[in-house]
This record gives sequence, C-alpha cells and structure tokens, in this order.
Amino acid sequence: MEKHRIFIVEDDRKIAELLADTLRKYQYEVAIIEDFDRVVEECLAFRPHLILLDINLPAYDGYYWCRQLRLHTTCPIIFISARSGDMDQVFALENGGDDFITKPFHYEIVLAKIRSHLRRSFGEYAAVQSERTVQVGALHLYIERMELYVFDEVVPLQKKECIILELLLEASPKVVSRDILLEQLWDDQSFVDENTLNVNMTRVRKKLADYHIKSTIETVRGAGYRFVPDAEEQ
Repeated sequence: MEKHRIFIVEDDRKIAELLADTLRKYQYEVAIIEDFDRVVEECLAFRPHLILLDINLPAYDGYYWCRQLRLHTTCPIIFISARSGDMDQVFALENGGDDFITKPFHYEIVLAKIRSHLRRSFGEYAAVQSERTVQVGALHLYIERMELYVFDEVVPLQKKECIILELLLEASPKVVSRDILLEQLWDDQSFVDENTLNVNMTRVRKKLADYHIKSTIETVRGAGYRFVPDAEEQ
C-alpha cells in the first residue's frame, strides 16, 4: 500500500525535523521545504496527500502560499503556527486552510488531526466526498489529485496533462476537437501558437509510454484527438 505523503512548510528547521521524524515513525513519507521561494514547485514535485503550513515564513506568509497551493491541489492543508488569535485562525480557513494547530503543540494532537483529514480525503470516509474521477477500463483519473491510476501504478500528472486526459477519457471513444482542447487549456487562445497543443499532446503520450500504458492517443486529422483504450487495460 502506498504511504501517505506529508509536506512540511516550516522555517524553524528544528521544529520541521522533529515533526518529520515523528511522522516517519508512523510510516508517513515526509518532505521538508528547502527553498521558500519555490513552495509550490517543491510541493507539486512531492505530490503530498497533506500539507503542514506555518504562517510566519520568509518573503511571503503562509496565507499567500495557501492561496497559491489551492490553485493546484485540494489536499488537506493544516496550519501550524505560534499565532493564537481568533482572526489568525479565521484568515487561515478563509485563505484555503482546512485546520489550525497552535504552537507549542502535542504530537498526539497533530497526528490525530492528520489521520482525521487523511481519512476524509483518501480513506474510509472518502466515498462521501465529491471528488471527480474518470474511468476508462483499468485507467482511473483522479482529477483533483492530478494522478492517473493504472492497476497498481500511480502516474503523477502536470496540470495541463491532467486537463488533456480528463477531456479525452470523458469523451472516449469520441473525438475531442482541437478547439475544445485549446479552449480548456488556455484562457486566451490568441497568444497560443498552433504548435503548442501538439507539444503538450506529445508530453502526455510520452508520459503514458514512460509508465508502459498501452492505451494511446490517436490523432484524427482535421478533427482532433481520440483516446483509444488497449484491450489488456479494459
């Protein structure tokens, strides 16, 4: 079974490492932020199931980074901060956070809240969530997670890769026109070069090939693209 991944955004390295050590003892996979100018990039590369986020950070505060992260992920975000005012907790929730823990904290409380949010998002209570998924045969696309599951394999996706696969899987075996793909991928198509869609489609095809997925994306000349499932992946 895949370990749940937890991403820690905390500028006090000692606290971050103590948290990480404790979480690893409970079989979580943990990463700590390295570059506070690249919070979103490091987070997306790690693909966490849950984020622990401090408020007082270098350059931009946790509220800012929470808003930026919410553009890319719906995973639970728990604020951990020495700030204890009511408005701090209100701002945390209004900027996209799911919970708030005040420092100093008991590790038992942190662990209990982590388990609770993971159960709701990915565990026994997840079935009642309205998470969007698309399935074609053995391929399951989890849109909010930006992950494609094929049998026991998990394929991490970039945002545009996920949009392309969502459109193609939902329409399969019908053709999706280039115009629809361009409209969904870019807000302003007037600045998009004609070849840009081809480049993105090539990346998706390469991603499928890299993970040995036999289903293919077929180019229908003059019309668009079609997702063609492989018989073995039905």
